[in-house]
Amino acid sequence: MSNQNLAKNIKKLRNRKGISQELLAEKSGVSLRTVQRIENGETEPRGDTLVRLAEVLDTAPEDLSDWKLTEDKGSLMTLNLSALGFLLFPLLGIVIPMVIWISKKGKVRDLDNLAKSILNFQILWTAVLLVVYIYFIASTYYRINQSGDISMSVLGNSVYRILSMGGLYVYNLFLVIANTFRINDGRKVKYFPLLRIIR
Repeated sequence: MSNQNLAKNIKKLRNRKGISQELLAEKSGVSLRTVQRIENGETEPRGDTLVRLAEVLDTAPEDLSDWKLTEDKGSLMTLNLSALGFLLFPLLGIVIPMVIWISKKGKVRDLDNLAKSILNFQILWTAVLLVVYIYFIASTYYRINQSGDISMSVLGNSVYRILSMGGLYVYNLFLVIANTFRINDGRKVKYFPLLRIIR
């Protein structure tokens, strides 16, 4: 589709909805100058810009242009497996998926939803891990102050620490692997529980 046809489609839909270029720019988060250049056929919107304009105009990006999100199961699986970074350091389970999401955002179908699910789960998991870790440090300190016997306090606390933290790690690992198989089979991922931080 040429720039002129795309420009006509966007302008026609905008007029049909009765919104100005200024309002389209404001609602989509695209600059007014960019909207004007698109409607004049001077530039062609790609990726995220096209998706945002299509959302405001209540249409699909492919209906505005011949641009389409690609089906890329490999990218989805890579994004999902990148959450395994938590095994090296808990924050890597958040940082690595975020970097991949930002680099491929608006290019791969279902990538945004998957990235949000992974990040929301990993943020919650990391917070819980931190709370458990702080609890065990505080309880060890308290027991040492109460009993004065360092070896018994540390030994008794270590078993619970290993079981609790080990359980959190095993659960996270299980979810990442199970969801990788779900993606491979074309099924929807299931991360539970989720704290909706990233929407």
